[in-house]
Amino acid sequence: MTTFTKTILFTDTDGRAKFREEAVPLDQGTPQSMLSEVFVSGGYQLRTSPVGFRSQFHCTGAPQWCFILGGQMEIGLQGGVSRIFKPGEHFYSADVLPEGATFDPAVHGHWSRQVGDHPLVTLFVRG
Repeated sequence: MTTFTKTILFTDTDGRAKFREEAVPLDQGTPQSMLSEVFVSGGYQLRTSPVGFRSQFHCTGAPQWCFILGGQMEIGLQGGVSRIFKPGEHFYSADVLPEGATFDPAVHGHWSRQVGDHPLVTLFVRG
């Protein structure tokens, strides 16, 4: 079966952000155009961030897909792990603050930054 790899940024049981990958079945459509099921979405938002942009540690407000349309985006986690996403790449951001927790930037969340010589352009699609 053909699958699509969904990269997920999530909050683990220890409250820290981590990455994992999950296979999404492409079991619909035709052999020339394999499709997944239709997923519900809650709207989309476009963003541009200038050269030099970097956020502080934060959690995602609501789970959402992030598609990189232009430039490059680096996502950094506690402990120094980071990944760079380039145009055409994506991740599903589900790094939400654990229920009942008070945000602690030494434990929770991730940071993001623009990388390279071109502004970062992203498309967020709410899950």
